[in-house]
Amino acid sequence: MSPLSRSQWGVLLVILCSYLMIVLDTSVVITALPRIRQTFAMTTTGLSWVQNAYTLAFGGLLLLGARGGDILGRRRMFVIGLGVFMFASLLVAVAQSTGVLIAARGLHGVGAAILAPSSLALLLVNFEGQQRTRAIAWYGATAGVGSSLGLLIGGVLTQWASWRVGFLINLPIGLALIITTLRVVRETPVRPSTFDLAGALLSTVGMTCLVYGIVSAANTGWGDTSTICGLVAGALLLTLFGFHEARTSDPILPLRLFQHRVRAGAYSARLLFLGAMMSFYFFTTQYLQEVLGFSASEAGLAFLPTTLANFAAAMAIPRLTRLFGNGALLAAAVAVGCIGMLWLSGLGPHTPYLAVSMPLLLIGVSQGACLSPLTAAAMTDVQPADAGAASGLVNVSHQLGGTLGLSVLTVAYSYGAGSSETVQAVSAGISMAFIWSAVMLASALVVVLALIVRGAPQNAVLAQRQG
Repeated sequence: MSPLSRSQWGVLLVILCSYLMIVLDTSVVITALPRIRQTFAMTTTGLSWVQNAYTLAFGGLLLLGARGGDILGRRRMFVIGLGVFMFASLLVAVAQSTGVLIAARGLHGVGAAILAPSSLALLLVNFEGQQRTRAIAWYGATAGVGSSLGLLIGGVLTQWASWRVGFLINLPIGLALIITTLRVVRETPVRPSTFDLAGALLSTVGMTCLVYGIVSAANTGWGDTSTICGLVAGALLLTLFGFHEARTSDPILPLRLFQHRVRAGAYSARLLFLGAMMSFYFFTTQYLQEVLGFSASEAGLAFLPTTLANFAAAMAIPRLTRLFGNGALLAAAVAVGCIGMLWLSGLGPHTPYLAVSMPLLLIGVSQGACLSPLTAAAMTDVQPADAGAASGLVNVSHQLGGTLGLSVLTVAYSYGAGSSETVQAVSAGISMAFIWSAVMLASALVVVLALIVRGAPQNAVLAQRQG
């Protein structure tokens, strides 16, 4: 494998730092939520919209942001996304009212919807072969390590400074990234075409309704009118979107991306995997603080086994892929995560941290070894013209997976905890959520074995081992 050139290292650094900024922002918010509630005297429902506003905008606009990079130039959209994300961070940090805070979080989601698919598309057009495998391994490591690191940073800043500082740090980082991007990243060819306005509207409104329905389910239950209306409207609009895309000459989402067995499996498995893993952070944070009595900063440090294992596994991905192939490695990693999640489900109010750290270690290995192979499988045989749309789908499955998973597992938590808020009830609810998480991972394993392992050509595996 040829080493990366100096310019490629510059491009990779920009892409990873921008993606890290998005992932860190999401994690920092989780540990800052209790302090934000105190600052604005918010109700539980109002507090949920600090995260939901971001999720709605991010999930609803992802396909539109991805397609914009294909047509207008990916570097241009990347810089625009950074600018919007920085401005939103400033608004969040200085917000003095609940309305401004929630609106700024929605703008955060807009910036992320532009930035996330643009960063992955730039990675795909700047790296090929084993260099791409290596770059995607770093990209996957950023996703997993950033989640754990964000919890640590958020806990420390919230406890010792202010939750606002966690958003202000995006400003110097974003400015440095914009300057570096303009210097080291070449613009991709602008592709003149007729913009699929109908597809953009149907996908954006449909995704927004679907995400709204899922988010509403977490707050009010699956039988609530707003939940049902959101889910039904989203399903109908996205069905119309599919019919429209099949007939238009220049679609915002080429349906041919789903015709590849490995890619289809990667999108489905990522949705299930992220459903379990995003909920893992949410419920483990509560377990550490509300059951074991950890402070915010101690809870962040408690994720260190996950962070270190994640990073070590992600760095070994290129070598392991050459030895075993992408599909076999992915199946093994998902299985390890399922074991770790089942182990977590057995923890109780008096479990010592040392016993907690062992399943955290397994889940870190699973994350580090899964995210890169899932991304690589999702981009299998993707043509350069479709790089933006394909990366948009990766992020859609990532975002929807986390949102859907948290909604489903919140119901599981309620079933386990009942109406009680005692330490024992909270522990029982979290245990039930982890059991359902393990079921999600088992389902992801079935998808990986059926579509990715069986769908990968044997000569491709041999080529990986010889590469």
